[in-house]
Amino acid sequence: MFIEIKNLTKKFQNTFAVNNINFSIEKNKTLGLLGPNGCGKTTSIGMILGLIKPTSGQIFIDDKNLEALKRNDILARINFASPYIELPKKLTVKQNLEVYGRLYGVKNRKERIEEISEDLDIKDFFDRKTGELSSGQKNRVSLAKSLINKPEILLLDEPTASLDPDIGDFVRSYIQNYSSKNKVTILLASHNMAEVERLCDSIIMMKSGKIIDRGTCKEIIDKHGRNNLEETFLKLARSKDEL
Repeated sequence: MFIEIKNLTKKFQNTFAVNNINFSIEKNKTLGLLGPNGCGKTTSIGMILGLIKPTSGQIFIDDKNLEALKRNDILARINFASPYIELPKKLTVKQNLEVYGRLYGVKNRKERIEEISEDLDIKDFFDRKTGELSSGQKNRVSLAKSLINKPEILLLDEPTASLDPDIGDFVRSYIQNYSSKNKVTILLASHNMAEVERLCDSIIMMKSGKIIDRGTCKEIIDKHGRNNLEETFLKLARSKDEL
C-alpha cells in the first residue's frame, strides 16, 4: 500500500503540533520519522490512524482519501504499535490478542495468535495479566498485537523502547525479516539512530511540527558533514534555525 500526506496540519488552540507537512511512503518501503520530543511525530501517526482529526490537509492511501474510506475497510489493512498506548491491563496477554483478533476480523484467529506468540517469544507469559508485565514484555505484546492482522501498513512508534539490547536486536531483526517477507509499508518513529539506519530506506526529520530535512540516511549525514546519523540528529535538533 502507498501512503501520501498532503499539507497535513494539526493545531491545538494556538499551537501547531503539525504544520503543513508533505511526504509519501512507497509500497513495501520503510520511512523513518525522526525528531525531538514534541516535534509532531506521534500526532502525525495519530492522524494517519484516524485517531486525531487534522485541522487541514489530506491523507491518501493507495490514491484514496482516508476520509472517504470506510473505517472497517482500512482497519483490516493497517495496524500500529506504541509503548505509550497500553493494552487493557486486566486482560491476560492471550485475552488481549483474542480481542484484537476479533476487532481486526482475523481469520483462523487461534492459529494466528499461536503463530505470532511463538515468533515473538511471548508464550511464557501468555496467561499473565498485561498490567503485570515488564516494559519490555509489554512492548513485545504490543508488537504482536500490531501484526495480528498481517497489516499492509504498519505504524511503529518507538517499538524497541525499554527493551534490553538483546531483545531490542531480536525485535529489530524480526521487523526487518517480517517486512521483507510480507511486503509491508512501514512508518517508523524512533529515537534510536542505529535502529533507523538499519531498518529505514529513507527518513524525514521534524522539528516544531515541520519537516526540516529528508533523504536517505547517507544523504542526510553527508549533507550535514557528520560521521553518523546520531551526530546529524543532534545538530538539527539543537539548531536554532529550521532548515
